[in-house]
Formats: sequence, structure tokens, C-alpha cells
Amino acid sequence: MSARLMIISAIEQVAKEQNKVLRPLTDDMELLDSGLDSLCFAILVARLEDKLGYDPFTASDDIEFPVTLGEFFAVYENARRAA
Repeated sequence: MSARLMIISAIEQVAKEQNKVLRPLTDDMELLDSGLDSLCFAILVARLEDKLGYDPFTASDDIEFPVTLGEFFAVYENARRAA
């Protein structure tokens, strides 16, 4: 399964567990408008680290937190290529 599909699946699972209503997941959707809160994102990043074996946000000091879902995908895809 691609990192993108794992991320989408993890987002949907966290939203379900936390009783959050997601907006349609598009690349240009702003993460703050996704329906997830900061706790959800913390859970999401921890789960993705378990599934993918890396956390791109701690792997580099020069990474900026993504604004859109497309940027979030790119952070993980770029980290995967660099690993």
C-alpha cells in the first residue's frame, strides 16, 4: 500500500475513533479545515510512524509543518525517498 493510501486510511480511522466529521479529502484542503483537531493530528502522526517506520517531523530540523493535505502527503513521500 502506498504512503498516500495509508495516510488516508489512518486519517479516516482517527476521525472515526474521535467522533470527528471529515471534510472531503482533497490535496488542496487545508489541514485546519479537515475536521481533525490537534489531538487527532498527534494520534495520526504517531500511528503513521508505527506503520511507516519514520516520523518526518522529527527526522529533520528544516521541515515546515504542511498547510494542506497535499503538502502533508508530500512530507511523508519525500521522507520515504530520503530514507
